[in-house]
Amino acid sequence: MNKKHENYKELILRLAKTDFKLRYHGSALGYIWAILKPLLLFLVLNFVFSSVFNFKNIGIPYYTLELLTGLLLFNFFAEGTSSGIASLLAKSQLVTKIYIPRWTIVVSSTINALFVFGMNTIIMVGFFIYYGKYPSVESILMFCFFVLLLYFLIVSISMLLAPFFVRFRDIGMIWEVLISILMYASPIIYPITLLPVNLQKIALLNPLAFVIHFAKQGVVSNRFTDLGHILLMTISVALLFLLSVLIFNKSEKRVAEYI
Repeated sequence: MNKKHENYKELILRLAKTDFKLRYHGSALGYIWAILKPLLLFLVLNFVFSSVFNFKNIGIPYYTLELLTGLLLFNFFAEGTSSGIASLLAKSQLVTKIYIPRWTIVVSSTINALFVFGMNTIIMVGFFIYYGKYPSVESILMFCFFVLLLYFLIVSISMLLAPFFVRFRDIGMIWEVLISILMYASPIIYPITLLPVNLQKIALLNPLAFVIHFAKQGVVSNRFTDLGHILLMTISVALLFLLSVLIFNKSEKRVAEYI
């Protein structure tokens, strides 16, 4: 069994590395695009909301760091789910011509997004050093936990929707719209404290908003939420993950028929 798991691990990593190389193959800047794309978006948003709307003057001294952290986490979610949902169709030859566990295809696509996020953290670390903001060990550990929680959320959504995307291609378009909505429904550009208290509670029911808000709060301001809230959200994501695995196992058997 251990050898079987090792083989799956090797297969997933090989697929993820291949995806990563193919994604930037042929471009002039190559892997630099993995860092440049979110950096350019961040610079534009930071100029608009830090200089034009001047969020720094409403009690957000480290708005730049909060924006960067939230944006990188959101990009991780957006890229991970988008590639994960489309993974079975994108690798249709693997699905129809040879047999490999199809869940490995989905997971490898999400790991590819994890590679990109790992590269983007270089930007994040650089900005924290530039602003002289050094998070505590507890903050870093909590941030890593929220990244792990976010990754399981990405895998859950990908496993849930990937088999259906093969049959219903409109899911991809719908998900793009939802991603745009989530961009503004999550506390990325604005701090959640700008919302009325009742709306803050509703917004934090969204796992993505929960992770982004408390990850920013921890790593930037060294403030942590109640452990009960974290435990409740962790259980919710775990249940979603288990549900997605059950649905994937039932629906993936007929995937090849619709490709």
